[in-house]
Amino acid sequence: MILAEFVRAVAQRLRKAQLHYGHGTTNARDEAAFLVLRGLGLGFEAPAERVITAREAARVERLVQRRIRERIPVAYLLNEAWLADQPFYVDRRVIIPRSHIAFLLKDLGKPSRVLDLCTGSGCLAVLAAQAFPRARVDAADLSRGALAVARRNVAQRGLRGRVRLMKSDLMAGLGKSRYDLIVCNPPYVNARSMRVLPREYRHEPRLALAGGPDGLALVRVILQQAFDRLEPKGLLVCEIGGNRKALERAFPQTPFNWPATAAGTGQVFLLQREDLPRGENVG
Repeated sequence: MILAEFVRAVAQRLRKAQLHYGHGTTNARDEAAFLVLRGLGLGFEAPAERVITAREAARVERLVQRRIRERIPVAYLLNEAWLADQPFYVDRRVIIPRSHIAFLLKDLGKPSRVLDLCTGSGCLAVLAAQAFPRARVDAADLSRGALAVARRNVAQRGLRGRVRLMKSDLMAGLGKSRYDLIVCNPPYVNARSMRVLPREYRHEPRLALAGGPDGLALVRVILQQAFDRLEPKGLLVCEIGGNRKALERAFPQTPFNWPATAAGTGQVFLLQREDLPRGENVG
């Protein structure tokens, strides 16, 4: 069987299994292509007519069976996830990278000090260091396991001299550091959604997903802490998933800026330090 036929056959099996997507792909065909190509160590431009050997087919078969039976996202099966056209190492100590913030970095000015809060795999810290080559980047997370994964991704890019990894419960453990830009993809899944998550998402660490009753438990703390961590005119960029309405109800006087993303507006907000809420809803 040639590569194109093999991918189609795998896609048909994934489609029949009625899997859930959203960890880098959105449909069975793309999932099959990712699983087959990267499972065989091939680039995405591999020729469609390439012949698949029996040994290669057996290797893919093991991955397909685990994907279907255990509902494990392909990124965990391969220890590889792609964001902004770059591969990152991942395992079950971190959520699979999929932040919209990655595609907004080029429009966020020229900061000299950057904080990636809730860094997880370190993907946004790496991308920020690349987008702002003169900046120093701090990458903070509460999870030691996540920081170990981030350390691996930072080292693979040769960025250990520019990206500092820090264990911190949000911004509480950052000393006196201040920043021109804070980016954050915090846990924001509300309690109701957590109860009905597809099996694929249950392989990810709960600590990196659960955002409390309305999904904003950590976001409120971030809004409280950011004022003292940002330099004048500094910018907070925070992803909140589908919680825009809840956030605007909680902070009706705050002028959130909602840039367009691949999922539309309302996924990520931008706030300058001077516009951060200082009222009773914070914290």
